[in-house]
Amino acid sequence: MPRLFSAYVIVDWSAASKPTTGADSVWIGVLKRDVRFRLAFESFNPATRAEAEAKLTALLADFKKRSEKALVGFDFPLGFPRGFAAAAKLKGEPPWRAAWEELGKRVVDKPTNINNRFNVAAQLNRLLTDGPFPFWGCPPKDVQTTLTATRLHPHGAGDLPEFRRGEVLAAAASSIWKTYYNGSVGGQALVGIPAVRRLKQARGEAARVWPFETGFKALTEADLDGVDVVLAEVYPSMLKGAALPGEVKDQTQVRVLAEHFAKLDEAGKLGEAFGPRKGTAADVVIDAEREEGWILGAG
Repeated sequence: MPRLFSAYVIVDWSAASKPTTGADSVWIGVLKRDVRFRLAFESFNPATRAEAEAKLTALLADFKKRSEKALVGFDFPLGFPRGFAAAAKLKGEPPWRAAWEELGKRVVDKPTNINNRFNVAAQLNRLLTDGPFPFWGCPPKDVQTTLTATRLHPHGAGDLPEFRRGEVLAAAASSIWKTYYNGSVGGQALVGIPAVRRLKQARGEAARVWPFETGFKALTEADLDGVDVVLAEVYPSMLKGAALPGEVKDQTQVRVLAEHFAKLDEAGKLGEAFGPRKGTAADVVIDAEREEGWILGAG
């Protein structure tokens, strides 16, 4: 079976409010074939999200010029728990797109990394519950009537789910509602989804967001006809790998995951990873495709 992709890009995002490099900053790992068709890895550590987006734009342009298909994985949720769009009374279908459009309008992320993610979390809480729930977590100076520094209460039977179904399989995954402190993928998602949205918009149908636009199913070469890039959610911490000399943890993680997907592709098994495992309930598949998304490789 032929490979689905020629390049594998893993992005470790950051919600930092100022330029930063090194540990706990943005890392972009790129695994692609060199002039001798051997896989070669390189990494980039841009100081801001704006620089990271510009780098990704340049990489995708180069892949297109070389007629190479790319898998680009981001380490934050691309969708919200089921029911989010309806609870927030967002307009438009499907729900994932309505959520993306809403964030595109609300999030301000300056070239210096200064951003309004805590204000956006508070605004969304007002739409969802008119109180400081379900989003939580912020510095003391950003506490508002509709956003608290700590979690108000656990999720109950009548609340939106704390976790998406895909996160249940990746047991260590954090909830998107957590917008501050260690493991705050919520903050990363609030500033990250608008960036992925812009990358998608610039490429139209040549870029597909998995599983929203591809379907939650095993992918084949035919499914990617006319597609230059597949944008997906990944979870680098699912895999463990030894660091190379001089590597920081984030750098190691993007390399190891890129190598993992490349090996699956070489073996003709990567396509299967885009589909649900056998026996997955139909409603789970529908929720993944319409609103929640999924973590590539989870389960």
